[in-house]
Amino acid sequence: MTSRSVSRTLASAILGLALMAGSAAPALAAPCKDAKGKFIKCPPKPVAKKGPCKDAKGRFAKCK
Repeated sequence: MTSRSVSRTLASAILGLALMAGSAAPALAAPCKDAKGKFIKCPPKPVAKKGPCKDAKGRFAKCK
């Protein structure tokens, strides 16, 4: 490879990354818009469980 093709490849890779990063921002805001495109309050995120389920004695049990 020549110096020119390496710099062209590097420039196109950087441009591609910049385009992908720029297009991700509107996709993240989409859930906080209604059907008409107006901004609304985002729904709360579900709370993640903290580890496996245990019974009163501290032994592992089936989660309900």
